[in-house]
Amino acid sequence: MARRILNRKELRADYDAAERRKDTDEEEEVEEGADDADEEEEEEEAKSDDEEEAVAGEEEDEEVEEKPKKKKAAPKVAKPKAKPRSRAVKVTRMRVVWGVFSNSNQCIATYEYPRRKDADAHAAKLTADKKNTHFVQPIKEPMEVKKEE
Repeated sequence: MARRILNRKELRADYDAAERRKDTDEEEEVEEGADDADEEEEEEEAKSDDEEEAVAGEEEDEEVEEKPKKKKAAPKVAKPKAKPRSRAVKVTRMRVVWGVFSNSNQCIATYEYPRRKDADAHAAKLTADKKNTHFVQPIKEPMEVKKEE
């Protein structure tokens, strides 16, 4: 006998809807107090009794199982106060310079940004003289701030 394939999305939607109903019922109980909650439970039981009789067509003599009482929501815990923000770290300004490097990534000389041709010439001279590879690469350095007094 083949089983019907379960639609997981529909089951999930039904479960979520039941959870939402449960949460709203708990919130209402907390707001109305214990006396009003007892009255609502009695009304709900009466409604569920009527629905069961209508759907199942059972006799009135049968005993209806009582639903377990709903648990009251735990008191909400106060959230800790937000801490004040600390000052933002001052961002230092950077400048770009050209660095002449050896094959082992050691910086041999630095040149200002507009002097790229001088840096290339220096790297070519070192490569020719020492027979090792030298190259030019941009470097970011922090700018020096001049204090006025």
